[in-house]
Amino acid sequence: MFSFLRVTIKYLGYFIFFITGLALLILPAYSSPANVDARYIISLGGINFAKVKISFSDDDKNYKISLGANISGVGTLVASGAASALIVGKSKNDKLVPTKLNIKTEAKREKFSISVQYNGGNASGFQIEPMLINEINRVAIERKHLLNVSDPLGSFILKGRALDENLCRQNLRIFSGLERFDIKMRFVEKQLATSKKTAYQGPVILCAMKYVPIAGHYADSEITSYLANSKRLLIWYAPLGKSGKFIPYRVLVGTSAGDLSMVLTGLNI
Repeated sequence: MFSFLRVTIKYLGYFIFFITGLALLILPAYSSPANVDARYIISLGGINFAKVKISFSDDDKNYKISLGANISGVGTLVASGAASALIVGKSKNDKLVPTKLNIKTEAKREKFSISVQYNGGNASGFQIEPMLINEINRVAIERKHLLNVSDPLGSFILKGRALDENLCRQNLRIFSGLERFDIKMRFVEKQLATSKKTAYQGPVILCAMKYVPIAGHYADSEITSYLANSKRLLIWYAPLGKSGKFIPYRVLVGTSAGDLSMVLTGLNI
């Protein structure tokens, strides 16, 4: 059993944000203003343990994304608690440019928070509370790692001309305030979502992902090693009507305890 599944407070919310953040892309914008509420269920081995709500507003000048999660836990594998996030930024013609990211988690009366400031596509400052005490074997974050990066939430909404393989042709440079990593994506196939238990039925695009750790992680981290070598990091995209925007329909991470999955269960446009 992988020890990373026994999630502590310091990584409880971040782990959820990482799952969500695997979907975060910046693509050329061909869309109109939008207000969207999406709800997701996260499960491990078929057992639901978290509910996530994401609200997105974009007036083609400024955008705002808020995320709230309630975690009921899965035995000794995942601790119960709550997590929230807020990101704001500028909506440009070709991409979303974050200016601020705040993440907060709470479980077993312990609180953890991350804040990041972005300026012109670079991370200009970040803060973690409480500070990480154990820095042994942690790969140092250098100034060069803060250049030309995006955040793991602000790129949640995809913008594109069509639901096709071009959505998967991405090499993402993510800085969360805790870690700097890349997500390399490739197109797998087109599929049809048919489950009546989800909030969408129709065509979707399946993309495979490759997690590449850069800095901020622990060199001997079991989760880092597992994710970097995983062949089962998958994401499906669904369209938001004819708006030219696309959101994750499903995200899947294979683990020894079963599939860790996030599925779209509610959608208001």
